[in-house]
Order: sequence, then C-alpha cells, then structure tokens
Amino acid sequence: MPAMHFTLRWPDASESRCYSPSLVIRDYFEPGASYPLPDFLRRSREALQIASERVRAKYGFACSMALDELARIEARAADFPPQARVAVVAFEDPA
Repeated sequence: MPAMHFTLRWPDASESRCYSPSLVIRDYFEPGASYPLPDFLRRSREALQIASERVRAKYGFACSMALDELARIEARAADFPPQARVAVVAFEDPA
C-alpha cells in the first residue's frame, strides 16, 4: 500500500509535513488550494479514516499513524478561528 506525505500551510504561515498510509488524500485535496478550516477538517477526517480502514482491510488492524496524524491536525487547527483557511502546499510522491 503506497503511503504518502503532504505539506500544509496554516493560517500563521507555519507548515506541517503530514503522513497518510494511502493515496486517498489525493481524492480530498488539491495542491495549491486552500480550504476553510471546517471544510479542511472534514476532508482530513474522512480521508485519514478511509486510509486507516484501507490498512485494516489489508492487514487486519487500523493504522495508528493515520489516526495520530489526524489528532495532530485537529490539535493544530484548534489554534485558529473557524474562518481561517488551510492551504495544501504539495504532495510528495511515494518512494
């Protein structure tokens, strides 16, 4: 199962390198696009939960790394007001 990393730019201009155990992230985000915080969180939850379930289907257990990444994203998002926007800077192609 190909994993991937993606880079986010938060409203304060800081960046985070994030992990997904599946390429499903590409179905939810577009590099260069920015998303209102509530929409960004909804997309992140859906994509990373699907990614975790794909790992479960293949290996018999959920992907704790995907769920941990989601927790980090949600914690960071809590620093910003709902009208803030989060940009998806880039996808890193899987090795």
